[in-house]
Amino acid sequence: MTIALLLALAGLAVLDSTSFGTLAIPVYLMLGLDRSRTARLLVYLATMTVFYFLVGVALMLGLTTAMDTFGDALDSKAAYAVQLVLGVGLFALSWRFDPKWRAKRGLPERTFEPRMGGPRTMVLVGLTAGVLEVATMVPYLAAIGMMTTAELAVAQWAPLLAGYVLIMILPALVLMALRAVAGRRLEPKLERLRAWLVKHSSSMLSWALAIVGFLLARDAAFYLFF
Repeated sequence: MTIALLLALAGLAVLDSTSFGTLAIPVYLMLGLDRSRTARLLVYLATMTVFYFLVGVALMLGLTTAMDTFGDALDSKAAYAVQLVLGVGLFALSWRFDPKWRAKRGLPERTFEPRMGGPRTMVLVGLTAGVLEVATMVPYLAAIGMMTTAELAVAQWAPLLAGYVLIMILPALVLMALRAVAGRRLEPKLERLRAWLVKHSSSMLSWALAIVGFLLARDAAFYLFF
């Protein structure tokens, strides 16, 4: 485990903390729930945290098995060529989520309005958001890949994964604390933040795809050509 790996994981976690499911939906729910019912928002955040941790454990165990079986093949020029193509592909795909690109082609913007309700509804909303987002959480998937490639023991990657998913929900927890202290004075700012996140959610996904695609392509190109 290196400092570079820890910094990279922290950066990816911060990027994931600005996703629609980890920030925009919590802000939306904060505005729809009075302060006496903020425990419901904690249920949503706990659901997201447990969901991403369990998905990460499943992916780590599966990828570790694959590395043990196909480690030599994955460290070959052919494998790095595939990684290069994947990186370039992700970079190219990022343009499809760019709002300007979609607007030029008359494609509608995707929106999601979570439904208010009790704890069970919050669990359902959290699971739904997790399932819908997990395939597009490119930084999260990249972090799983980095920990697998580093060949960390379970005792090493499990705390890293737990810390990663906690960083993912940290901004939402900070906003909850600020709302508890500032009261309704903060709500106009939260409303502006919610509107901004909804407006730019596709753009943030586009940037995430572009960044991860660039990093994958750069790593593969360095191995293949330098």
